Amino acid sequence: MTAEPERWLFDLGNTRLKCARVQADGRPGPVIAFGNGQGDLLQGLAAQLPPSGLSACLASVAAPALTAGVLEVLQARFRVVSLARTQASLAGLQVAYAEPARLGVDRFLAMLGARTHGTGPWLVAGVGTALTIDAIAEDGRHLGGRIAPSPQLMRQALHRAAAQLPADGGLFDEFACDTPDALASGCEGAAVALIERSLVQATAALGATPGLLLHGGGIETLLPLLPQARRVDGLVLEGLAVWSGAQAGVVAAAR
Repeated sequence: MTAEPERWLFDLGNTRLKCARVQADGRPGPVIAFGNGQGDLLQGLAAQLPPSGLSACLASVAAPALTAGVLEVLQARFRVVSLARTQASLAGLQVAYAEPARLGVDRFLAMLGARTHGTGPWLVAGVGTALTIDAIAEDGRHLGGRIAPSPQLMRQALHRAAAQLPADGGLFDEFACDTPDALASGCEGAAVALIERSLVQATAALGATPGLLLHGGGIETLLPLLPQARRVDGLVLEGLAVWSGAQAGVVAAAR
């Protein structure tokens, strides 16, 4: 990584940390990912970061202890460290929640990131520990969204309740002929069905079919089942770049 004093972006989720340096055009550069076993993640992050930097922006939906550990590493390397928060409105996006702070920052930033791909309308689906779905009108109005277990979490929950059901494995089939395939088909099919219903309902509400953006670590098995979807890796980081740029503008204006 470069040792130049640049702005960096960090997206800390429940399963991994992703980071990227902000490029001259204001967008994230190449993404670097770490698994989030706490000790390994913090050691790897400390080893990979530049010796010093101008600023870092962190978005986190991870446990407080892990978030605090990452913040400590960042504060040792960067002059200014910001923790991203959901806002009622930013960059043309208007959040539907009456209490914006209750909207997960990852969903907020993914919607900001979606707007960098065009005005939309968009349906944004993130697949990680949870499956999140949000609809955005062309004018930036957030219609609201859904939260459900991801296919992986469904499998894990079934395995915990009935240990004879495998926690992973199997291939999707419309009518599976063995248990691993039936589990994969049911859990992946449930996610696809919820996304497809959301598309239908968003189309009715908006009067136009929104583009479908998929992001997150769990999208691989869903992509073949949703051929109309566009894969966008690093969508939260793209939104964090927008958030970071807005904060930098506020600081500059205050000087």
